[in-house]
Amino acid sequence: MTMRTRNLGTTGPAVSALGLGCMGMSALYGDADRAESIATIHAALEAGVTLLDTGDFYAMGHNEMLIGEALRTAPAALREQALTSVKFGALRDPEGNWVGYDGRPAAVKNFAAYSLQRLGVDHIDVYRIARLDPDVPIEETVGAIAELIEKGYVRHVGLSEVGAETIRRAAATAPIADLQIEYSLISRGIERDILPTTRELGIGITAYGVLSRGLISGHFSRDRQLAANDFRAHSPRFQGENLQHNLNLVEALRKIAEQKGVSVAQIAIAWVLAQGEDIVPLVGARTRERLSESLGALDVTLDAADLAAIEEAVPADAAAGDRYPSAQLAHLDSER
Repeated sequence: MTMRTRNLGTTGPAVSALGLGCMGMSALYGDADRAESIATIHAALEAGVTLLDTGDFYAMGHNEMLIGEALRTAPAALREQALTSVKFGALRDPEGNWVGYDGRPAAVKNFAAYSLQRLGVDHIDVYRIARLDPDVPIEETVGAIAELIEKGYVRHVGLSEVGAETIRRAAATAPIADLQIEYSLISRGIERDILPTTRELGIGITAYGVLSRGLISGHFSRDRQLAANDFRAHSPRFQGENLQHNLNLVEALRKIAEQKGVSVAQIAIAWVLAQGEDIVPLVGARTRERLSESLGALDVTLDAADLAAIEEAVPADAAAGDRYPSAQLAHLDSER
């Protein structure tokens, strides 16, 4: 398979049409296998995946160190093609609690210094604050990243989970490569105001949650027991009647997938790919098996009839439950 590429906006780099979201290899989805995680990153690079996405707060630096180890042990040619996308700014205490966000310029530069060390790289390709700091104007945060670009420590400015007004303010401060935001068949809020704004301004989208944290992967069952350290144990869409409603949507999607001879996960990822060349889905595969399945979405072609059938099976706003618990939704500028 020859990996297709897409550009992160008009000013960002060319990247693989699918990126690898590495968060689940360290945090929020229960325990993970370190050796399998590294093998999965290697397999992704071998398949032509170039974009590796992480956050410095994923298990308090563990995920960056994991990626760093994977890059060190990968063949040089594969290591050199890897592009790192890093989120910063989320503050945590020793118990792992979330205690706010810090977008001050001095903090931005401090976070970057630690990320460079943990990743073992001399620059970060796309750098973004994970959530808007309500106490710091976005212009100051983006301006600090722009200073890091001038010094060669960062290549491009990214944004994460911000709304249209914030996007415009950020873009007036420095060129923005992409906005990272949740986008899937059952999380389509960006279609109202955010996606038209990014397209107007020439900003790409890196879409996370394309399988809604496994909910629409076709592999999640109602009787699955989730560990206490699994984010989904507290996610509204995985609770009670909400879960059953959402799994019914998956079964409707499964019928379409079976008619095309593909998996539910593949058709869900293919749907995101089909929404525009400016969108790069991030797949959160934690194993080589799941990675292989996700990459198969690149071979799925959806025509107008397929897209209409998918829309009928899973209409916009069809999901039951919010995409985050209410306390976390309150931090999302994109939801205001």
